[in-house]
Amino acid sequence: MQFSTRTEGDLTIATILEARMDAVIAPELKNHIAQLFNDGNTRIVLDISAVTFMDSSSLGALVSLLKIVGNRGDLIISGATGIVADLFKLTRMERVFRMTPSVNAALEAVAA
Repeated sequence: MQFSTRTEGDLTIATILEARMDAVIAPELKNHIAQLFNDGNTRIVLDISAVTFMDSSSLGALVSLLKIVGNRGDLIISGATGIVADLFKLTRMERVFRMTPSVNAALEAVAA
């Protein structure tokens, strides 16, 4: 799985550079984001704007990450569109995750 990671203020922005989030990459996704958190990056924006397909195993990995972060930090999902956004809505996970339409919107929300 290909990631890009950058820091903007106290936020770490992890961008997924793959079109598919599926069972093949779910464990690596979970490990990568968990490692960022364990390294002290407690406010993470996961940019999934390039993702055009996501299955339940990746959604499960995100739920696991939310449990890891708990109340010790933030995990913001950014850029979900199309069928990926539909998956969050269908499973009502848009109520569980803090979601923004873009990384810029996440930056603005955190700054407010």
